[in-house]
Amino acid sequence: MEYVCRKIEGWIRSKVREAGAKGVVLGMSGGVDSSVVAVLADRALGKKSLALILPCESDKKDRERAKLVAKRSGIKTKEIDLSAVFNSLKKLLPEADRKTLGNLKSRLRMLALYHFANKYSYLVLGTSNKSELKIGYVTKYGDAGVDLEPIGDLYKTQVVELAKHLQIHEEILKSGPTAGLWKGQTDLGEIGIDYGKLDTILETMDSRLKPERIDPRIMGKVKKMIRKSEHKRRTPEICELS
Repeated sequence: MEYVCRKIEGWIRSKVREAGAKGVVLGMSGGVDSSVVAVLADRALGKKSLALILPCESDKKDRERAKLVAKRSGIKTKEIDLSAVFNSLKKLLPEADRKTLGNLKSRLRMLALYHFANKYSYLVLGTSNKSELKIGYVTKYGDAGVDLEPIGDLYKTQVVELAKHLQIHEEILKSGPTAGLWKGQTDLGEIGIDYGKLDTILETMDSRLKPERIDPRIMGKVKKMIRKSEHKRRTPEICELS
């Protein structure tokens, strides 16, 4: 696991250097993924990495967990509460369901991250894992709209193992995965499959091995999610006229 950490840290330093940037900025949600990326970014760049804690009508526990990781690892942070801006936008925009409003939160956080990135000539680090990227469990121009994805080639279950290696707090490891987009929202509730089963299916598909003991209905569901979210993994298509 230390080899993986070193490789990601070296990759971050290399990409920052290639871009002529001065550092990196990321959002800390208090979850496993962002905690891992924050610790690795700090190990790679030290004070040239900045973690933003961006509550937006969020559970107080999320903020507390993020601060816990930051304090223990000495990560440089800045907290900005986006709740007032979010509520102002809700009044201006047409009424929408909770999923649409959840996506608005994600894009609002990305707006804040790029403001700091522009201000300090930083790159924005994403915190999405391979499992989420594969099935499109990301918000277009929200948490998917980043410059670099340090853990984008690690399945969720692998990120958890990496978190254990980095000694991320047990409280965070045991908390149910959530994007925190609305009260009671969980990854399992949104995806409909726990990460253990999902990762087994994705690894089987990636290796092109014949699936064994996998419910064909669940396999079909995962394939459908991958197919429907293809647009999230592509750059915008251009109508070619020449």
